Amino acid sequence: MKNIKGPAIFLTQFMSDEPPFNNLKSICKWAASLGYVGVQIPTWDGRCMDLKKASESKEYCDELKETVESCGVQITELSTHLQGQLVAVHPAYNEMFDGFAPKSVQGKPKERTAWAVDQLRYAAKASKNLGLNAHVTFSGALMWHTVYPWPQRPAGLVDDGFKELARRWLPILNTFDKNGVDLCYEIHPGEDLHDGITFERFWEATGKHERCNILYDPSHFVLQQLDYLQYLDFYHSFIKMFHVKDAEFNSTGRSGVYGGYQGWVDRPGRFRSLGDGQVDFKSIFSKLAQYDYDGWAVLEWECCIKHPEQGAAEGAPFIKNHMIQVTEKAFDDFASTGKNAKLNKKILGI
Repeated sequence: MKNIKGPAIFLTQFMSDEPPFNNLKSICKWAASLGYVGVQIPTWDGRCMDLKKASESKEYCDELKETVESCGVQITELSTHLQGQLVAVHPAYNEMFDGFAPKSVQGKPKERTAWAVDQLRYAAKASKNLGLNAHVTFSGALMWHTVYPWPQRPAGLVDDGFKELARRWLPILNTFDKNGVDLCYEIHPGEDLHDGITFERFWEATGKHERCNILYDPSHFVLQQLDYLQYLDFYHSFIKMFHVKDAEFNSTGRSGVYGGYQGWVDRPGRFRSLGDGQVDFKSIFSKLAQYDYDGWAVLEWECCIKHPEQGAAEGAPFIKNHMIQVTEKAFDDFASTGKNAKLNKKILGI
């Protein structure tokens, strides 16, 4: 069995224009002071890094690593959540997602998609230059507006949708393969890859591409009322990344899974800081250890109640206390009589 690495923290929700959150070095020092040993970096935030430059220059990546490691942490993975979203956008969401792209391609869907694809290719090369073996993104969505089938979906619509999604992602997956990096999709409502079935259909549409993998975040499954523990039994071989994020679901007679268009505080399903929700992290860490997950355990803080700095401060010891140092021997080794072929045959009666 293998050991999980961590604790680490995803920097996205903490970056701001106020110190110590306004540049990579100062936020890494802050993370290290809380007990984190790794940081996951959002590639769209110029305060953290220049993605294009990182894809082109090993020297720049070495300097980036040196900056981070001088603070007492290391880079765990890069993220292109926002860029990945733009690989596949249904026209109904054009205006809402335009803000994820630079002004030069806003209002220009084809140019925006091309920009997003380039960003993912940069991320593959940058990950290689940084010595990383996994990367996280979103799949985007062409079918999400049909998730609740009324009117009924036309015959063949879903097959066509996954075929088109795979067509867009296959060149990107091939680029990641060329650079020796696994591309992990965060399975997330709002994306066409939002549960186990949708991931399977996409994976099959890509020809079962070996670089097509999963970032596991149980909070999204709590909100869908999906069995997040059995999910590990089904998909552990695909899980190369892990966001440690808590959530709770408390349905009422007024609102359920869909949330009633309410704000996060009032929804039955809502994200919480670690330890404040309903996720059974003891069982999750046990299953990940059982299945030899040796990637990072990365805090993603999203909570509608608790302050982010309190959530971050509580998150490092929470993760550390759940990490399992796997055993190197069986608990009943003391009773072993060793290997004896003759004895085995005698016991078997042969």
